[in-house]
Amino acid sequence: MESFSLILAIVVVTALAFDFTNGFHDTANAMATTISTGAMKPKVAVAMSAVLNLVGAFLSVEVANTISKGLVDEAGIRPEVIFAALVGAILWNLVTWLVGLPSSSSHALMGGLIGATIASAGVGAVHGDVLVTKVLIPAIAAPLVAGIAAMLATRLTYSLGKKADGKASAKGYRAGQIASAGLVSLAHGTNDAQKTMGIITLALVAGGAVAPDSDPPMWVILSAGIAIALGTYLGGWRIIRTMGKGLTDLQPQQGFAAQTSAATVILASSHLGFSLSTTHSVSGAVMGAGLGRKGGVVRWSTATRMFVAWGLTLPAAALVGALAEYVTGFGAWGTAVVAVFLVASSAAIWKLSRREIVDHTNVNDTDDAEPAGVVTTAMAAVTPPPAGTPAEEPVPSFPAQATAERTASTTTTV
Repeated sequence: MESFSLILAIVVVTALAFDFTNGFHDTANAMATTISTGAMKPKVAVAMSAVLNLVGAFLSVEVANTISKGLVDEAGIRPEVIFAALVGAILWNLVTWLVGLPSSSSHALMGGLIGATIASAGVGAVHGDVLVTKVLIPAIAAPLVAGIAAMLATRLTYSLGKKADGKASAKGYRAGQIASAGLVSLAHGTNDAQKTMGIITLALVAGGAVAPDSDPPMWVILSAGIAIALGTYLGGWRIIRTMGKGLTDLQPQQGFAAQTSAATVILASSHLGFSLSTTHSVSGAVMGAGLGRKGGVVRWSTATRMFVAWGLTLPAAALVGALAEYVTGFGAWGTAVVAVFLVASSAAIWKLSRREIVDHTNVNDTDDAEPAGVVTTAMAAVTPPPAGTPAEEPVPSFPAQATAERTASTTTTV
């Protein structure tokens, strides 16, 4: 076992706390469409996702190495810098969870790390080429690629199933959605759990506990996998509601196409070592699937709020990380002040969330949502589903699909 200092132990615990928030923040990526269409019961869905997240954490370390070896200069990093970075990432995750926006936990982590590193060692300590090629370009490309793939897959699915028996088709797509949701969960474990592994490994290197350029130790892999799995099981119900009901109204065919497309993009990026945002990939796929069905639309008001959150994630987390690093620079008392601020802020956000509780019992309820916008209404009017397609001939409902059909024209604001 590595030799630990107190600050290093604090950093590891904080990193696992971030991993936990990452889990419940990103549960929607795997299970929102499956829950919204009624293919799986909410609690069963998040339990399955949690197990597969844990399994996925052991499949690769390429993304972890991108974080620990590539993004910033290890030589200029102190454990306090990692701690400050995690403070920025955790607070951004909690704020976006509170308002139900599916932002990127990955970019929150990297934003916090970049801001804290610049505050500590200057701009030169950030490797700009890695930031551009393995973070920024995938951030733009992933939702576009996943969205286009999901749109084409949705159109192909409806075309091939035009003459299929409705009841048999419903059973088939239910099974397909469960399988594809499992694949997304596995992919999430191979990508997002590794980011915490990478940040802990970077802290161990900075604290002199392991040699530079080391791969994550086994205990780091195991603890990161367990933390993200526990967070996933808790369920980020607010974000599940937004992604499952707020962006578009999905039928099982669309849910299957969206999840399969997103999983393909995420697994490919993990293999290449790209620190991809699973949130961007899945959100893009959901919107693509919404546009792929004739008569299907995307609620652009919700999408616009989500895009704004995406754009703010890196700079907002970087700013908080930089400020936290400045305060920790005053010594042990500065680090204690930042720790108290993190705990107090997290408690305040949780208390605010209790004013309107969203959980597995009401995740599909959108009665208090605002109506679809003008663009959505116009698109629906000019692109009616052709006669004889499943878009006009309702597929037999899964459990809870009656709620989805009853609220098909609303969007969530939670």
